[in-house]
Amino acid sequence: MPISEALLPEFDHEMANTRKTLERVPWEKPDWKPHAKSMTIQRLASHVAEIPGWVGVTITCDSFDVAPPGGQPVQPTSATSRTELLEIFDRNVSAARAAIAGASDAQLMKPWSLLNGGKPVFTMPRAAVLRSFIMNHSIHHRAQLGVYLRLNDVPVPSTYGPSADEGGM
Repeated sequence: MPISEALLPEFDHEMANTRKTLERVPWEKPDWKPHAKSMTIQRLASHVAEIPGWVGVTITCDSFDVAPPGGQPVQPTSATSRTELLEIFDRNVSAARAAIAGASDAQLMKPWSLLNGGKPVFTMPRAAVLRSFIMNHSIHHRAQLGVYLRLNDVPVPSTYGPSADEGGM
């Protein structure tokens, strides 16, 4: 089985769960955050929506520099409404899925590096980057967003089974 075929069911499952969480972000409180060191709910939700957009560069480029020497640092995505947030997410997921589906095993086993100011942060095979830097990273921030929802009395959706708010599956 090609690596892409092994990755896609997990990707589809995680992105569907992520979308359910993003659908519940309370946009009437864009600047809310649980702690001074935390991201605002708007920034965190926007970050979750932008993560699948990193798949294309992971598959097609050998590296990506978040702050290239002599260049502009990456500017974060900032959605201003639930509609815009979901449009960004859906567009990124669609493009990511197509990129994964079209990637060969040889492509997915090539090393890829994340750089910061020209210096490597990490280097891994692209398949590992998709699992860790894309999917696991997305899951991590989705869980944070779930806590934000709970602290704002917004029902938390079921993901891997029933949540305290949704008893059935």
